[in-house]
Amino acid sequence: MRVRFWGTRGSLPVAPRADVFRRKVARALVAADGRRFADEAEAWDFAGSELDFATGRGYGGATSCVEVEGAPDGSFIVCDMGSGLRDFGLDAARRCAAGHARIYNVFLSHLHWDHIMGFPFFVAAFDPGATIVIHGGHADLEKALRRQQEEISFPVAFDWLRADIRFRTLVPGETYRIAGMDVRLIEQCHSHASYGYRFEHDGKAVIYSTDAEHRIDDMENERAFEAFFRGADVVVCDTMYSLAESVTMKADWGHSSNLVAVDLCHAAGADRLVLFHHEPTYVDEDIQRMHAETIRYEEINRQDRPPLTVVCAYDGLELDV
Repeated sequence: MRVRFWGTRGSLPVAPRADVFRRKVARALVAADGRRFADEAEAWDFAGSELDFATGRGYGGATSCVEVEGAPDGSFIVCDMGSGLRDFGLDAARRCAAGHARIYNVFLSHLHWDHIMGFPFFVAAFDPGATIVIHGGHADLEKALRRQQEEISFPVAFDWLRADIRFRTLVPGETYRIAGMDVRLIEQCHSHASYGYRFEHDGKAVIYSTDAEHRIDDMENERAFEAFFRGADVVVCDTMYSLAESVTMKADWGHSSNLVAVDLCHAAGADRLVLFHHEPTYVDEDIQRMHAETIRYEEINRQDRPPLTVVCAYDGLELDV
């Protein structure tokens, strides 16, 4: 399997302001220290290899959309339809033109706007030859998607879409055979509920768990998540806040912290943790700092466990499983 990240922010899409770009350019010029580049390609290599990630690149600003490639039946597997779904759709159209099946299996964590807002801009929805099956733990999946395309909110009505769009309600605790993969879901603590997913195929397991609050006063629930994450190769996890934020001023907001994610993955014996659903007010330097702090925390608290690799998601990241 391969996991592709098309959108990694939480709550709302963001774009760097002009002063942010200016600061990046200024830092890059200082780091270059008078160096001359033969052409743009040489400067490109310098930015990617010698500058820190927050200066030479960035984490992106689209909201949640993650692709799990490798379904045995050849269909697309997509988790959430945030604003990153638009770029996924354009890339998927390119692949379909080359012969990829025009079948999309979408798994929604929940129905808040930042996780469905990309659907009206999803080119496959306008393709009469496409089949889109939207899976989720909520019984009101169709209601939410139709509502955001009512005339008062959007100029294109849901009924104008041309794809074969179907909705399927899934039940936590059940194992479903979808697109040749075994799929399970777990209910998570979040407003109107959210659901995490476990995708398994050929001895590999990928977890997608965002918009989930983990509480230290509910250990029974935490043991359920340890079992759900057990032995996963990749865990994409909600790490929107620092630990201090998640237990003080942002308690009961339905999100979790980077440190809790490490503890859960350690207890579950997972291989890789992906920090995800980044706070929209964080600039690239803030996210990079959280990533470094998470790596240090993992090293300090590893004890006699196998190492846990900590990856920070960004728009465009690809991970082989």
